[in-house]
Amino acid sequence: MTKEQLQTAITEKLGDKMTLLDTGRHDLMYEVKRENLLEVCKTLKDDESLAFDYYLNSHGVDTKEKFEVVYNLASIIHKTRIDFKVILPYDSAEIESVQTIWPGANWFEREMWELYGINVLNHDNLTRFLLADDWDKGFPMRKDWDAPGFIRMPEL
Repeated sequence: MTKEQLQTAITEKLGDKMTLLDTGRHDLMYEVKRENLLEVCKTLKDDESLAFDYYLNSHGVDTKEKFEVVYNLASIIHKTRIDFKVILPYDSAEIESVQTIWPGANWFEREMWELYGINVLNHDNLTRFLLADDWDKGFPMRKDWDAPGFIRMPEL
């Protein structure tokens, strides 16, 4: 499947639920609204013309004004990849878990919760695995986090 065919298939199946972003990258990059996340993910995985059966990863991004959760998926049968992001407000960062769709999301979602403080709703095991169980010093991947003795580089 070519990039153009994939873009057409996504537009046909999901319409305005995914907004194509002009990022200059090789793979298509979309934005998905938080309320459409589960419907989009189910369609991306279950629709035979898309068949995104391989969950590569997801990760959080802190822009200082908002959070972004970026998902990277692949279709083995169609030999295609796609990326999409969901933008979350900084003060109420929460997103639905996609581990019922792709079980491999489990650890990535736990990492976002643990390191960024992004709450993952309906996750069945939201527990720490990187930081100490009694960690209470904030979220180390946030741009406003300062570790004791940490000297932040000046911004350019």
